[in-house]
Amino acid sequence: MLTDELWSKLLIILLELGLYDKSNLRRTIEGILYRMRTGCPWRDLPPASFGKFQAVYNCFNRWSKKGIIQE
Repeated sequence: MLTDELWSKLLIILLELGLYDKSNLRRTIEGILYRMRTGCPWRDLPPASFGKFQAVYNCFNRWSKKGIIQE
């Protein structure tokens, strides 16, 4: 979904916001973007592409409350 070039630019911004580069950060961000683009329920996120929907939702929820990300 995100090109490597776009991801490298976005990663710099995310790190400046205090998010650390955990191994699945890109997959989590792509899951959030997919959900925002399609409007699908969180539970319908394809786990093969984005991992467990609960993990993606929990990150989105935590980052929303901190003002890092907005829907």
